[in-house]
Amino acid sequence: MSPRSGSSWNRGPRSGAGGRSSVGATLVMAVALFAAACGGSDSGGGSGEPASDGPIRIGASLPLTGDFAQPGSAAGQGYEVWEEMINGDGGLLGRDVELVILDDASDQNTVVADYNRLISQERVDLLLGTFSSLLNLPASAVAERNRMVYVEPAGGAPEIFERGFKYLFFAQPATAPHQADIFVEYIESLPEDQRPQTAAYPTQDDPFTKPVIDTIQAKLEELGVETVYAKVYPPDTTNFDSIGNAISSAGPDLVAQGAVFEDGVGLIRSMQRADFNPQILFQTSAPGNSTQYSDAVGIENTEGIFYTVSWSPEADYPLNAEFVKAYDEKFGGVPPEDAADAFAAAQVLQTAVEEVGEIDQEAIADYLHENPVDTILGELTWDETGAPQAEFILAQWQDGAPEVVLPEEVLTSDKIVFPKPDWSG
Repeated sequence: MSPRSGSSWNRGPRSGAGGRSSVGATLVMAVALFAAACGGSDSGGGSGEPASDGPIRIGASLPLTGDFAQPGSAAGQGYEVWEEMINGDGGLLGRDVELVILDDASDQNTVVADYNRLISQERVDLLLGTFSSLLNLPASAVAERNRMVYVEPAGGAPEIFERGFKYLFFAQPATAPHQADIFVEYIESLPEDQRPQTAAYPTQDDPFTKPVIDTIQAKLEELGVETVYAKVYPPDTTNFDSIGNAISSAGPDLVAQGAVFEDGVGLIRSMQRADFNPQILFQTSAPGNSTQYSDAVGIENTEGIFYTVSWSPEADYPLNAEFVKAYDEKFGGVPPEDAADAFAAAQVLQTAVEEVGEIDQEAIADYLHENPVDTILGELTWDETGAPQAEFILAQWQDGAPEVVLPEEVLTSDKIVFPKPDWSG
């Protein structure tokens, strides 16, 4: 099963698809998978010296099927737009870029096998990351063992940055515990008579979403907001009626949900059935899925929903307008955030390679540890663990479209909808 020339997409289903676990089990699995990956070469550098006249091959495994298929496919679109744009501009180091993308089927075992295959069989020159903390946790261990730079577009769980890896970099503004800092700052800025008095915190048991909600809950409790409901639900939850009814009975002023996508849609539908509408609704990544989200919940029901994002299509950052245009021409519509994050991850890798002037994994890692990189998300910098050091954007759905409401330097709307309007049915 050899990849095609150009962008190589292996979309076939894999066995074991959809196997997802709790954070604790994930850490145990990651240690085992890391150990299993240790059979690779100790020499590092993946494929060694690339052929000077061939394309630079960049490998990634993405969840094109399984639980994460929607955001994983969006990330693949971002990579593909970057590939076309860079090849149209003369390539990388004067050579064409060829993406080799495999389908990990949203499965941790498969993603480890995929990155081992990319390094040892496909002999790619460079790596880009997969989607989600669950998959990047074991995948980045494979890259680290092989001493290859690993720039991930999505994977901000704290556990990822607690391992002392040198070659790992997260291409978003901040890690998960800090994603919603700007939302908490907004709540704190409200006059005391408008601040929520009570809050509910349902979250998927996911190593990205849970730290976001844990931080919101802790910080709002410090502000005096009483927690009246908290629930961690399994990733495979499909019926949210019991959660929606429990939230309705508790009657919180604010609901902050750790939602990936379908669970965000599911809770909204359940709260509608329970005839409950909070004054403030915050969800993690679900509302950032552009028209997929508004189509799923009904565009009239998006009004006033808060979320934080890494990127805005309106931001005046290098290549952002060109990216938005290229995406629209190729796929139609406004890019989802996951596509933008993937494009930014490729920008990070591209910049480091160009500045180093060759494919030298250690030198590329050293460059990223020591220098900022301009991306469509803004300027990114990293600490010694590969964790980024910037701040997310606070967005809100208004009049059927996402708007940036904070910070002021990138806002697209000078109003904030508060309280959230009633559901439209």
